[in-house]
Formats: sequence, C-alpha cells, structure tokens
Amino acid sequence: MKEQAPHFELPYITGESTYNLEDDIEKVIVLTFWTSWCPDCGKDLPKKEQLYSTVDHEKVKMVTINVSGRERDVKEGVEFAEKFLNQPTLVDEGRMTYDLYACQGVPTTIIIDQQGNIHDRFGDQASFLDVVESLGALI
Repeated sequence: MKEQAPHFELPYITGESTYNLEDDIEKVIVLTFWTSWCPDCGKDLPKKEQLYSTVDHEKVKMVTINVSGRERDVKEGVEFAEKFLNQPTLVDEGRMTYDLYACQGVPTTIIIDQQGNIHDRFGDQASFLDVVESLGALI
C-alpha cells in the first residue's frame, strides 16, 4: 500500500509568495529538508543543485525546505539559501512539515511520484547516487 504524501503549503524563503504541493502532483517531486548548520546538508545540497540544473523541469519539481524550527537563528537559513541555492526554497513553519513527513534528521529527501504517493525516503546517511537512481525509476 502506497503512502499518500501529506499536502502542505509553505512560504518561499524570500517571503514573496507560497508554494502548494498540490500544484505539482502530476510531476515527480523531490523534497529536501535541511538546516544551515548541518555538515551533511552542506555536502548534499550542492549535489542537488547540480541535479536541479540538469533535470527536465516539466517532469520533475525539486524543492528544498529549510527547517526553521531546527535552526539556531532563522536568518542563517535565509543567508544560506541566498548564497548557495537556486532551486525553489521554502521555509517550514517551525518543524510542522518536517514532522508531517516523519523526518528523523537533516538532510531528509522525499521523492513523491506522479500520483502524489511517497515513492522513496532517504535519511541523512543516504548516498546521492541512491537518490538519483530512485528518481530515475520514475522518469
């Protein structure tokens, strides 16, 4: 039995507007939960940025979510995103979405299929290659 991805709407880290998961349900969606102080995020996110620059954005939506409830200072997440991230970046309402997806640490990567089901879930020790292979199975 496939697990339906919990729906959410969060503001972009720039504060300009909000993102609603339902808007992209017919695409493969890759969510990455992260914090600015996390060494594993510092290794994972640059790889995701490379992937973001090469994927077909008609088929794949990549979104990062800064877990503000796990930041020492919310401003640090904003500064990190402005400095290092080109992909759409949201800011969690504390830990609400992070907890909704039952994340155990950062980074956590969730891959959602075209039907809105959770296809795969990767914790902080997952290899980037495993994430790419799981994504490739859907596109």
